[in-house]
Amino acid sequence: MSDLFVKICGLRTARDVDTCAEAGADAVGFVFASGARTVDAATARQLAARVPSHVLTVGVFRGQSPREVRRLTEESGINTVQLHGDEGPEHYEALRAPGRRLIRATAATGTPATLGDFGEDLLLLDAPDPGSGTPWNWASPAFVAPAGRWLLAGGLHPGNVRHAAEVTGAWGVDVSSGVESERGVKSGELIRSFVAAARSA
Repeated sequence: MSDLFVKICGLRTARDVDTCAEAGADAVGFVFASGARTVDAATARQLAARVPSHVLTVGVFRGQSPREVRRLTEESGINTVQLHGDEGPEHYEALRAPGRRLIRATAATGTPATLGDFGEDLLLLDAPDPGSGTPWNWASPAFVAPAGRWLLAGGLHPGNVRHAAEVTGAWGVDVSSGVESERGVKSGELIRSFVAAARSA
């Protein structure tokens, strides 16, 4: 468990970014898709500049064209792209670039997902309504975990992340609403508690 990869998503302030870095997060996410946590490219660039070089800076996109994704990625200076919609393999091919990682986020369904099917570097399994904080039945005996590097998301918080990781065998975890005091507002205390719980043995 000590090597569990931890991503904190939906960051919008310098304080939140600094807290994640100090707590030991492996990745921080900035949302470019529309919603309560959306940031623009200029804000994301300022925030990403505060992130230590060993921490991934992830841009989250949904239903946006490869051209728009490339523009926002380049303007913000992030190093990882996460596609969270119905994008096909052609989107991943169009967005592949030296030094850039790609994450495919998909809803967990009855059909087992396979890492790399769309040319992605990491796979993220989420609830059908991403960002809502609604968990899905990852503890179901019918759930088949993907092989390789995959992240578990959807309804995670400091109180359940350790159990969720142990039950699923996930390589990493991703959280947004589970470390918020209210929708779109991160809590430093919850961020620290989440990272500590995820890393606990």
